[in-house]
Amino acid sequence: MYAKFLKLILFSFFIVVFSCGETGNHDIIALNNFNDSLKTVYAPDKRVARFHIEIKEKEGDILLQGESDQPVAVDILIDRAEKLGFNIINKINVLPDSTVGQFQYAVVNNSVANIRSNPKHSGELATQALLGTDLKVLKIDGDFYQVQTPDGYISWVDHGGVKLLTREQFEAWKSTDKIIFTKTYGSVYKNQLSEFEKVGDIVLGSQLAVLEESERSFKVQYPDKRTGYVKKSECLQFNTWIKDVQPSGNLLELYARELMGVPYLWGGTSSKGVDCSGFTKTVYLMNGYIIPRDASQQIMAGNNVDPELDMSNLQKGDLMFFGKKATDSTKQRVTHVGIWLGNGKGEFIHASGKVKIGSIDSEAENYDAFNTNRYLGSRRYLGEEDPLIIDLKKEGELSKLKS
Repeated sequence: MYAKFLKLILFSFFIVVFSCGETGNHDIIALNNFNDSLKTVYAPDKRVARFHIEIKEKEGDILLQGESDQPVAVDILIDRAEKLGFNIINKINVLPDSTVGQFQYAVVNNSVANIRSNPKHSGELATQALLGTDLKVLKIDGDFYQVQTPDGYISWVDHGGVKLLTREQFEAWKSTDKIIFTKTYGSVYKNQLSEFEKVGDIVLGSQLAVLEESERSFKVQYPDKRTGYVKKSECLQFNTWIKDVQPSGNLLELYARELMGVPYLWGGTSSKGVDCSGFTKTVYLMNGYIIPRDASQQIMAGNNVDPELDMSNLQKGDLMFFGKKATDSTKQRVTHVGIWLGNGKGEFIHASGKVKIGSIDSEAENYDAFNTNRYLGSRRYLGEEDPLIIDLKKEGELSKLKS
């Protein structure tokens, strides 16, 4: 509904601005305004879509430069410029670009891949992706790859964290049977009879391809073809897991409590460290859902179950949002998220310093006055149909890539 509304705005703008047939400088101004409208429609959130195009005059021609992963929007802009009579110099870099070549995909090859805002090790940690997660490769810059995660997030990962794949290799990886690791933390062993030598570590929600099955372990394979063994007691075959998992408030609480004490890490989405929304994302993953990455994105999904902000209708597993309330001069700002537990104690679990449980009950020992006083509302994901919430039971695979 939101996308249709934006497209209606764009269409209306197109009619008003371009029906008058103005030329010259007015056309350039109009083209710039049209460019801004395209960005509003196709890439309103730069975290999950790119449309950064500059329009410049150059010796009587129009120079279009920048980059975008929205080819339809690029074509619309070029078409509009041509219909206005401009001679176009097209320098727009459409992603995936030529640096990618045949390697348009990658799969996370370590227990956790650290994905950064900029292509350098000192760049801010934007998010993480778990072992076995599929990524779309958009651009290659030296040892760093610009990638898009299954939740749509676009950032940079270093070459050591992932394995680049061609389309053929990617399809082969997707078609293999896999295990999903269901414990908080563990190891992949080189020998199934000994825990002395390890191939690597592994975290909650990770996937590896299955080569063989024995009484006590699975022989597994990494995306880069390394092999090892995982204990059967610590994992499940993915197809069995996704068939049997029954998302519920109780299952959400179970996995949330499994992460109790895990340290807060800005950008973290794994059992090695989580930020507030990375925590909720991981808990929902183990209930069979891929949900938006950040709290400010998560509040846009699901069903608003507490418009009165009195918490009377909350159910276990609902997401609670906190931050700064809107004023006459400022917009609401979402800065924190947790999971409602209730349990007759007004409890919620969240990542703040570490994963812990707080309460809205002023008489409780763990009363969290700070967050209670900046409560913004709650959203329900369980049982809700929403394009921002990927239901893995319907998708049939853990790391479904957006087309």
